[in-house]
Amino acid sequence: MKPVRIPPLRESGALPPRADKPGSGRARWSEGLAVYLRWPMVVVLVLGFSGGLPLALTGATLQVWMTDVKIDLGTIGLFALVGLPYTVKFLWAPLIDAVEVPVLSRLLGRRRGWLMFTQLLLMAAIAALGMADPAASPLLVAVCALVVAAVSATQDIVIDAFRIECFDAEEQGAGIACYVAGYRIGMLASGAAALFLVTAVQRFGLSLHGAWMTSYLTMAALVLLGIAATLMAREPRGSAQVEAARDAVAYRGPQSPSGVKHSWAEAGQRVRDTAIRAFVDFVQHRSVRTVLAILAFVVLFKLTDALAGVMTAPFVTGGLGFSRDVYAGIIKVFGLAASLAGGFAGGFVARFLPLSTSLWVGAIVQAAANLAFSWQAVVGADVGWLTFAITLENFTSGIGTVIFVAYLSALCRNPLNTATQYGLLTALSAVGRTFLAAPGGYLAKAVGWPVFFLLCILAAIPGLVLLAVLQRSGHFSALQQPGDTAAQASS
Repeated sequence: MKPVRIPPLRESGALPPRADKPGSGRARWSEGLAVYLRWPMVVVLVLGFSGGLPLALTGATLQVWMTDVKIDLGTIGLFALVGLPYTVKFLWAPLIDAVEVPVLSRLLGRRRGWLMFTQLLLMAAIAALGMADPAASPLLVAVCALVVAAVSATQDIVIDAFRIECFDAEEQGAGIACYVAGYRIGMLASGAAALFLVTAVQRFGLSLHGAWMTSYLTMAALVLLGIAATLMAREPRGSAQVEAARDAVAYRGPQSPSGVKHSWAEAGQRVRDTAIRAFVDFVQHRSVRTVLAILAFVVLFKLTDALAGVMTAPFVTGGLGFSRDVYAGIIKVFGLAASLAGGFAGGFVARFLPLSTSLWVGAIVQAAANLAFSWQAVVGADVGWLTFAITLENFTSGIGTVIFVAYLSALCRNPLNTATQYGLLTALSAVGRTFLAAPGGYLAKAVGWPVFFLLCILAAIPGLVLLAVLQRSGHFSALQQPGDTAAQASS
């Protein structure tokens, strides 16, 4: 098929004209604050809430429920496997790019149709999970939890694609900050709030199962907030371009003699083409060296943060002897507030500094935060310093996360395969958080806590070296050129 060019989003009117940067610092701060009040930011905030809501319902909250009904600890541990869809969601991401949802996509648009579809399924799945009984049928609970996780992971794919396509490159950081804030609030609602609700409902005389069912049904009802955001959102204009491109390259499949299209064959062809095109688009305008550097940088950027983060709880409770309640209290209050503040600070940095400079800022501050934990290991069980260290770590991690996600979003410039590319990149970034950070316990045991956290700082060096290599190669200059957003799509 003949390749079809999708115009740059700004050229086509999908994105607003790039505003000139104000001269005064006061004007810059005013503009930076005003961007968070725009309606698309509010929509993404609420969609973030809808994205974060299901996570605890198949994780920590479900584990507490199973503990309440005396399920065996070994069985509870196995339930960690229901989170697998979040890890492998990139496998079906091409489906989101390639296929429209019948009826809903026609009524709401390509992205909003998928949003509505996943949110309706999510409400039903959470309600089914709440009505199941872990004591009577743990297998049914496991199946329901797996369905919730799979639908939730699919919703995450769609929200990420919607967010990337909605915002100008300069607004990506602010959009990510709003999404992360909403996501964390959603996790708080399905975590602490859901547990408080169980206790409150039991005071009215409901049985334990009735209280848990009420809590889960309430969480299912909260998905209505996400549905409302979907209805009030605007479909990204890039979706119309995608439809035009598909029509031009005869994406509408062959017809039978009766005139009925072979929709399943068409859908399968689209999915295959999208998966191939996502890879081709990523590599075709870059050298092999640049591609490898990008992939390695995606893996290593958050390594310093992940290596320290995986050992923070054992350090605080085991190494320093703080109680679980003290640690949990600091995390829930100071840690959450600092993480939200750090996310919005990262949005400011990403908006007003070049992408490469923002990444330098994010990499350095999240590495430097480990100094506070290294000094904590020297001073011992000082609750004041622990509060400072945890607050600093969450604040800098929030900055680094928003800037890093802004970079990943900048790599996904073609609306034909936004979901596919972003899903693959986020899966790759998880390698550093999981496999590379896994030996952290052995390292801490071998060198001691003060040295361990100093080594966590040094773990940032490979990422910084790759950042310098990418900067010198002109990688970031290419990303920031509007013409670079043009997507060359072929069937």
